[in-house]
Amino acid sequence: MCHRLARLTAVLWFLVGCSVVSIDLTPRVRPLEETTLEGSGTSKVLLIDLAGVLAEEPILTLESRPQVPLLARVREELEKAEDDKQVRAVLLRINSPGGTVTASDILYHDIMRFKEHRKIPVVASILDVGASGGYYVALAADRILAHPTTVTGSIGVLMLTVNAGGLLEKIGVSASYVKSGEFKDMGSPFRSLRPEEQALFQELIDRFYGRFVELVARSRRLDEARVRAFADGRVYTASQALALGLVDQIGYLDEAIATAKSAAGLTEAKVIAYHRPRQYRATIYSSAETPAPAATLPDLARIVVSGPRFLYLWWP
Repeated sequence: MCHRLARLTAVLWFLVGCSVVSIDLTPRVRPLEETTLEGSGTSKVLLIDLAGVLAEEPILTLESRPQVPLLARVREELEKAEDDKQVRAVLLRINSPGGTVTASDILYHDIMRFKEHRKIPVVASILDVGASGGYYVALAADRILAHPTTVTGSIGVLMLTVNAGGLLEKIGVSASYVKSGEFKDMGSPFRSLRPEEQALFQELIDRFYGRFVELVARSRRLDEARVRAFADGRVYTASQALALGLVDQIGYLDEAIATAKSAAGLTEAKVIAYHRPRQYRATIYSSAETPAPAATLPDLARIVVSGPRFLYLWWP
């Protein structure tokens, strides 16, 4: 017995010496699967979720499974739908206070690109919140419905930065820069903004704001001066948004589905969703992710740590 154990040990040492044993324990992102949420027939209405803060990076999470960034997931879902000719309409279920200027614009662009390629109707249904960047993305839809208790609007731009200079002073830490130009460190978290820097940032914000207003005016067929009159950053109820022309209808998610079917000329269709294996998708109210519709502290911490950011975000 001892001899056999010695021989086995020698063989193991030999194998270790002659090869590198590598075990990859990284969790894999599995391909999207299709699930029918309700309805029947061969035609499909695809339900796409846009929930939580819209950002380029995945939201911080304590889950062990890998997180797919929002932009990557939506692009993947749209590409899958583009290849499926039975998908006759898309329903965007929005529950978001917005996010970064760039993420909001990319989502809008990708949905418009999908519409150009497939030429099928896209309907947006806003639930709790569809504010700022969340509303910006909804503008890509052919028709926007707001839940009776929706909060929407908040058309405007926010730049978020911090000044940690006082805190560093208290713990005896200071920061210094060697820079190539006067404004190279503008927005630094280690000091307050100078008036001239404030003016430069304001100019950028005004440009992003103008882009937002122009998009609202064009998409909603409104006079730009009228849009500027109410686009002062405030949020609106569903009935106020309807009166202003920001949405087309007040209704529940079921009515948004019926609108999508009607726009596609369908009397019968099944509502489908794409999801990863083991993700719960059983009804039209279930989703692949469950982020809060408001900006949470981890979301904001991630944004702040990454430096000054321009945001289409409602952040009360």
